[in-house]
Amino acid sequence: MLPADLRTAEAEALQAIQAALDSASKGLWTAELRFEGLRLMPVALRLLANLGQGRDDLRMLFPDAGATALAKRDAPDLAPQLGSLRDQMRLQQADGGSEGVILLVAPTPADYEEVEQVCSLHRGLVLMLNGSLEDAAVGIGSVARERRKGFLFGWQSAYALIPLGDGALRRAYPAAWELYRRDPDGHRFVAGFEQKPDAEQRTEALAGEGGAGMAGSLKALDSLIEGLQN
Repeated sequence: MLPADLRTAEAEALQAIQAALDSASKGLWTAELRFEGLRLMPVALRLLANLGQGRDDLRMLFPDAGATALAKRDAPDLAPQLGSLRDQMRLQQADGGSEGVILLVAPTPADYEEVEQVCSLHRGLVLMLNGSLEDAAVGIGSVARERRKGFLFGWQSAYALIPLGDGALRRAYPAAWELYRRDPDGHRFVAGFEQKPDAEQRTEALAGEGGAGMAGSLKALDSLIEGLQN
């Protein structure tokens, strides 16, 4: 079932993230709440505060000094746990690496090199919240494929709530991915997937037993092309 509101989604995400982080002492995880217009900073700070109960090995990193300063202003009690990617790189260079849990907030393709370096020198867990490290400018040639194979494919989903044009995707670790169809009176569960379904799989599932048809096939093709471009 889809959460009814943002706070319910946050509670659900917290439970799934805790389960994911408890499953291993090292790994790369993602959490996604892809609502349009979402103010991510308050969500990230609430996540840090809730995850930090009972543990003192968490550190939240932002892409730049400006976002870090804003976070420290909004949550002065959490300031010792807040920093930037460059702050973390300096600490790692001085200490020969880092341990514990790192929470990365919304890194972009421009931050790819720094994120990769921080992760490579971290001996613990990393959770990336609403990150987007794929770079459309790299294209779809051999360089992009190698980057995806080498680093980007190493991430697992702890939590995801992703609105779609005709429905929504949800994943709460350790459960499977769930696809929901948007109907006039709400969202209805359609199918579950062990791996995140691509556009074609979603279209086929939403079309039901009758098959996707020409319209569905064209829609899947459009989604695939858009995905390659983005």
